[in-house]
Amino acid sequence: MRTMWLLTLLLAGVCAAAETPRSPTLVEVRKIWDAGPHNAFTDLIRFQDRWWCCFRESAGHVGGDGKIRVITSADGRAWDSAALLEEKDVDLRDPKFSIAPPEGPQGAPRLMMVLGGSIYLGTTQLKGRQPRVTFSTDGRTWTTPRRVLAEGDWLWRVTWHDGVAYGASYAQPAGAAPAEWSLKLYRSRDGLSWELVSPLEVSGRPNETTLRFLKTGEMMALVRREAGSTVGWIGVSRPPYTRWSWQETGHRLGGPNFIELPDGTLWAGTRAYGKAATFVIARMDRAGLEPVLTLPSGGDTSYPGLVWHEGVLWVSYYSSHEGKTNIYLAKVRV
Repeated sequence: MRTMWLLTLLLAGVCAAAETPRSPTLVEVRKIWDAGPHNAFTDLIRFQDRWWCCFRESAGHVGGDGKIRVITSADGRAWDSAALLEEKDVDLRDPKFSIAPPEGPQGAPRLMMVLGGSIYLGTTQLKGRQPRVTFSTDGRTWTTPRRVLAEGDWLWRVTWHDGVAYGASYAQPAGAAPAEWSLKLYRSRDGLSWELVSPLEVSGRPNETTLRFLKTGEMMALVRREAGSTVGWIGVSRPPYTRWSWQETGHRLGGPNFIELPDGTLWAGTRAYGKAATFVIARMDRAGLEPVLTLPSGGDTSYPGLVWHEGVLWVSYYSSHEGKTNIYLAKVRV
């Protein structure tokens, strides 16, 4: 009887452990760039068996003419500058990577960056903006950034799926009150000419939006909101992506990004708003977010790039917890 009792306890413990999700653990974090006065708004990607990280360098969070720095590394430890993109009298912001199809049948895959192009002209008051896109076959030489969509749009991130690029752009409609913003889903076959798929019925000044395609074939959206309850929304849609179901996340977001792992689990990175802002990794599903790991961070922070590589989640982000805003790279085991 005693043996049976011990076996029962052991099996119960095993079942409980299997049902309880493990908390992610921070393997390591290192600062990988601090050369600019203000280094912020990162993204991260694997391309041609190397790491590539992009971000904005400027004098501060808002205003000034920001430049886009691209750095690269073979191992994630030693990083070198690969490119610096700039445009006269334009604040280039929020660069986001994706891998675009080749231009022709004999071509090679290309890195694509989508950029925000804001006009401040020496002030901190926004005077205009329009998205830009640029391409590279080697990560070092980039095409001249070209404007896409319309004046006032902000195409915040692009995701390719089956040879088509998708992105959500937010804007203040002409004649609308300042509190009213629109969010629309667009698609493109070349990254340059875009067509409207559908308006996204999200209230509360929706803005920064990451789109991903799930193993189910559905598109999922994670949306930051700046009015109303201010908590972020999660949306899910099936082809042709014109009808969406929405759910509040329960948390306010800042620079949100997320990724689906090979086992189907979803993980997000976002700014967390408490007594002080921090950057967190969150467990995610269709019903919301659960922040489960705070990375070394504080103050001006977030805007992560997320890459799953060799069983580890690689995370680029920026933070000012060490005095000024620097770029960091973390490895997280989930």
